[in-house]
Amino acid sequence: MRDMDAAHEDDYFARLRELRAAGETEAFGKALREAGFTPLRRFLDAFRHYLRTYGEAECAQASELLKRAKQAVPEPGRMSPSWTYVWREYDGIVRTKAQVFRDVPAADRDGEWQVLLDNPHSNQNIAVYPGLDFLEAAYMFAYFRTELANNEYIRLQKIATVMTLTGADSDGLQPIASL
Repeated sequence: MRDMDAAHEDDYFARLRELRAAGETEAFGKALREAGFTPLRRFLDAFRHYLRTYGEAECAQASELLKRAKQAVPEPGRMSPSWTYVWREYDGIVRTKAQVFRDVPAADRDGEWQVLLDNPHSNQNIAVYPGLDFLEAAYMFAYFRTELANNEYIRLQKIATVMTLTGADSDGLQPIASL
């Protein structure tokens, strides 16, 4: 049992989820900051995993957990410059996922989804993330939405019909063997 308690002690995200009083958040944040870079990185990774997997029923909880995390570690960029804007990113994910859950009725969420990113004023390729279930597509949509430039757009699309061919298909067009 001791090993399990020690493992839980290192799982700062699980501890964040158990906090109840405001004073606990301050003590938790102090302990996490004092633990150093690696525990904070693991905490942020666990939080990102949670953001990727939570469903509609957990929207309020996700918002509350983010609020507590921001109170506990108000400036994660002091530990690593790459985390300077992590709370802004996570906040964008939480808000956008909530919007997706509001805008897409539960009855319409089955099937295959894709996320498409494009900048029509650029010669860069369109980025498409196909073959997603709704929950993964909602996360990807929210994740990419947080850094979208003014001239870019993002689409969350449900796929109605899919046809997939490969170069090895013998009855279709064949790639040119050599040029």
